[in-house]
Amino acid sequence: MDRGRKILVVDDAALFRDLGAVFLARSGRVLTAASGDEALRVARRVRPDLVLSDFHMPGMDGAALCEAIKSDPEIGHTPVILVLAGSDPSERPRAVRAGADDLLAKPLSRIALLEAVNRLLRQDALCGLPRIEVRAPVALDVGREQQWGTVRNLSRGGLFVESECALRQHTEVGIRFTLPDTGTELESTAEVVWSRAPSAPSSTDEAASREPGRIGMGMRFLELDAPAMRSLDDYIFERAVGRAWSHLGGTP
Repeated sequence: MDRGRKILVVDDAALFRDLGAVFLARSGRVLTAASGDEALRVARRVRPDLVLSDFHMPGMDGAALCEAIKSDPEIGHTPVILVLAGSDPSERPRAVRAGADDLLAKPLSRIALLEAVNRLLRQDALCGLPRIEVRAPVALDVGREQQWGTVRNLSRGGLFVESECALRQHTEVGIRFTLPDTGTELESTAEVVWSRAPSAPSSTDEAASREPGRIGMGMRFLELDAPAMRSLDDYIFERAVGRAWSHLGGTP
């Protein structure tokens, strides 16, 4: 355990704070706060290395806390993980737009929590979400029109869609696709983060450069309920772990 790293766990429920402290005891020194207002004061005073906060709290909720942290010039670099209940479809869009670095769904998975926390605490490593290659047809609802594309890679935060109908950045669309080999259908809204049209390739877009030669769009999930988040978490974790083990010549 690195006692030099400080993790701030925020929730108005003592059970969640205690659970977070137990789960994260080996990841760093755990501090707690019982409200968003208290958490902001603590964050400004102790400069934590990471904040883990529940979304639903009276007064300043998790999204408002995240916005306040990200807009503060002294602590705006602090990674923030928000924990969603998933009962309200507006939760995830608010959390994404608030600048959350990762989102987790209740009931909280210890494995998913540790993966997210340790990934964001690694200052000397790339902090991108685990991403897997897939191939699945996807329906895109753009206003009253429906377009089609192919999901080519997937993370807990978003997806790359290969499609000739590249949309403009910040366009919001409805998406529907089935996770390969599972029969699990995911339905969500998503925002176009970057786009590469056939006639106008972008060589300067950092995100696009991760998909050399492909025409399409990088998107981030917006409305995705808790059961869908958990299905996606499990799907990606199982395949990411399997891929890592196969590279090492073993089995998970």
